[in-house]
Amino acid sequence: MKKILITGKNSYVGRSLEKWLRNYPNSYLIDSINLRNDSWKEKDFSEYDVVFHVAGIAHIKETKENAHLYYKVNRDLAYEVAQKARIESVKQFIFLSSMSVYGIETGVIDKDSALNPKSNYGKSKLEAENLITNLEDSFFKVAILRPPMIYGKGCKGNYTKLAKLALKTPIFPDIDNERSMIYIDNLSEFVKCLIDNCSSGLFFPQNNDYVNTSKMVKLIAKKHGKKILLTELFNPLLTLMKRNETVSKVFGSLTYEETLSKNSNAQINSFVDFEESIRLTED
Repeated sequence: MKKILITGKNSYVGRSLEKWLRNYPNSYLIDSINLRNDSWKEKDFSEYDVVFHVAGIAHIKETKENAHLYYKVNRDLAYEVAQKARIESVKQFIFLSSMSVYGIETGVIDKDSALNPKSNYGKSKLEAENLITNLEDSFFKVAILRPPMIYGKGCKGNYTKLAKLALKTPIFPDIDNERSMIYIDNLSEFVKCLIDNCSSGLFFPQNNDYVNTSKMVKLIAKKHGKKILLTELFNPLLTLMKRNETVSKVFGSLTYEETLSKNSNAQINSFVDFEESIRLTED
């Protein structure tokens, strides 16, 4: 029986993992805490085998006024929690980072790709990674996760925007792109495997197959009984707008090289395939 503490009680990833692990009541005991005030500092971490840290700031527009919050929450708070976990003899600390640490909107990320975050979100996550990794020793294992876009029922972010668009528009650009993504249950199963093996290191979990944006939108529409026409009519315009950040995020290709995730994905006992993941998300 492993005892797990999830820091970030209201986070989508944290709640999803807790729900997933409750399918194995004889294997895990799960608690979750909120870090919005300092009361967490009085919490006894010594009774836990694993701390899964998912608390952080994301999905808000970055401004000069809120820039400091990213470093206060995503970096400093994460490091404080990791220090407390180490001091109080927690065996494993799992930190949810992001693909944003690479700072690119299009391209292929491999083992030699440079870490060059452009946003405060990406910068704060990378700085937290470096601080937390330095705490690792033979008694305190650190696992860093850099997932691509996460999606699933109730998620926030770009998937939700595309899903809404799929139900409104009768036509959509037919673009031949590829994007790394991960369905929330696949991510939860991956974290379960990390916990089971008390793994440490850097991990890049993703779905078994890359996702094509146009096919995804068509699949979402089909799930709701709606027909959508894919057309290449808008492709020249999108090519001209490829430097636009939103266009790049939606229609550009951004993937983890398959070999980079091979060891990560090999740990997962079962994957939900893409079509099934859309069905479960849209139900």
